[in-house]
Amino acid sequence: MGQDAADGDATSDKNPGASFRSYLYGGTSSLVSTMTTIATFPLYKTVFRQQLHNTVVREAVAQLYREGFLKLYRGVAPPLLVRALQGTLLFGVQDTLYRNSSYLAEHLPRPLLQAAAGVGTGVVEALVFTPFERVQNVLQNGKNDHRFPTQWSVLARLSAEPLARGFYRALLPMVARNALGSGLYFGLKNPVRDVLDQQGLSPTASSFVSGAVNSLVISLPLYPISVLVANMQAGVGEEEARGGVRASARRLWVARQRSIALLYRGGSLVILRSCVSWGITTAIYDRLERGSST
Repeated sequence: MGQDAADGDATSDKNPGASFRSYLYGGTSSLVSTMTTIATFPLYKTVFRQQLHNTVVREAVAQLYREGFLKLYRGVAPPLLVRALQGTLLFGVQDTLYRNSSYLAEHLPRPLLQAAAGVGTGVVEALVFTPFERVQNVLQNGKNDHRFPTQWSVLARLSAEPLARGFYRALLPMVARNALGSGLYFGLKNPVRDVLDQQGLSPTASSFVSGAVNSLVISLPLYPISVLVANMQAGVGEEEARGGVRASARRLWVARQRSIALLYRGGSLVILRSCVSWGITTAIYDRLERGSST
């Protein structure tokens, strides 16, 4: 790390407005990218049915078709709220943790510090967003349509359950997934972007590709955890909603016939969606950040 960069960081650490801008820019980038959530929600719901029932795309689409258009967007509210808030939390908390640990910059590489702050941010993310994902997965499970016809009925039912079986079902896998994902994202984001800048790409293109590539690198190994979370959270008060992480993972592995290929069923679609979404989010955030420094 050069001395000029270190001096610049030290100055920005003392500026309370710099940390606030991270929350603001993160929230703005997320709000813009919520449009991709709305546009691709039917795709995500198709993948969710594949994750839950181990079906091919044709069968998952047939399920949604039989349920009708009015139920196609059932369960969209929680991911919309999460997406709107995620950037604020992700970029803001990570920047706060990174600035508070900047005294270690003389001893540790900057990407490592940024990754460590990302891990801490992922833990906070899981604590905040697990209840949202729990409600979303219950609503997206077609088997719950009659038992829980509205979002409020789901909230009432989960409120009656202990936290570990209710709103915070599958917390540990979500902590692992979000902590590892956020750590990798922030550890790789700037180095990948800088390499692309050196290849002659425009700043916006470098940021978009950096976000997309990082999302691919993160989503591929962590996708099975998302499948496990979906299966753990889709039921309420049923057998599949009672086992712990180990029992649920064993049950999922047996249901997928001990096949990695079946475990990754639907993965290509959701990973592509994630790459586009995080490419847009990263490009918008970096553009706002560059504008504030000029």
